[in-house]
Amino acid sequence: MEPTREMSALFHLIDDPDTEVYSTVSERIVSFGKDIIPNLENLWENTVEEDVQERIEMLIHRLHFQDLQQEFTHWSLRDFPELLEGALLVSKYKFPDIHISPINGEIEKLRRNIWLELNSYLTPLEQINVVNKVLFSHNKYKGVEISYQNQEEFLLNKVVETKRGNAIANGILYQAVCQMLDVPVKAINIPRQFILAYFDNSSDYFNTNPKPNKILFYLDPVSGQVYTQKDVENYFKRISVTSSPSYFKPMSNRKIIQFLLNEYSKCFDDDKNRYKQNEVLSLSEILIEQK
Repeated sequence: MEPTREMSALFHLIDDPDTEVYSTVSERIVSFGKDIIPNLENLWENTVEEDVQERIEMLIHRLHFQDLQQEFTHWSLRDFPELLEGALLVSKYKFPDIHISPINGEIEKLRRNIWLELNSYLTPLEQINVVNKVLFSHNKYKGVEISYQNQEEFLLNKVVETKRGNAIANGILYQAVCQMLDVPVKAINIPRQFILAYFDNSSDYFNTNPKPNKILFYLDPVSGQVYTQKDVENYFKRISVTSSPSYFKPMSNRKIIQFLLNEYSKCFDDDKNRYKQNEVLSLSEILIEQK
């Protein structure tokens, strides 16, 4: 953005010790939008005082976050928001300047390598064996248990880069790749877990309507391990939760990304980062589906 007198005056007041003055100045700077970020970055490079640099960093963060809120709003308002795009929007909270094309390129390689081994004669379990082989054996993707001390394991760009993610991030990648291949794998709302299910999309012989809610088996996105209905029933007994039909319905893409944001926010559960937790939760609130 071309510097102006007003901008120069505002930048001069960033170090003002009066909190009311700084509040007014910061609000005005943020009102310029993200186009002012290069100017702020240049100011940061030419500033030696650490406390002033911290104020500039916070202003840049606010501008990125303001832009991200708008992106989440636009994504959520679509009729069919894409899962991968939503997951990468979550990544932009920590990495606002990520390049999407290389990530999509790596995911496309996964899709192509799986597609080359699929055919219409494979059973559902054989299809999943192919997906697991390409993901976990050939490409060495590794799933780990959820840890709120390792925030990058929630972020799809880092999962693709490091081939290491928790159940949620791995599950999103797994489901997204399956969607590209018309393999009917979707996340379901099992309590305290992020589990995928293979849905029967076949039709009855005398009834051409598909059976969208019939689950053939379940998948752990950490390892690709297959679970039966009996395994899931035993899990409910173990955690003393009564099974409900709502637990076995596919989660929408909005619900999946909302769940990712809610879990990711727990990475910032301390006084220093409380504002980040509140920001991430506010992104989650944007995605609340209207009934």
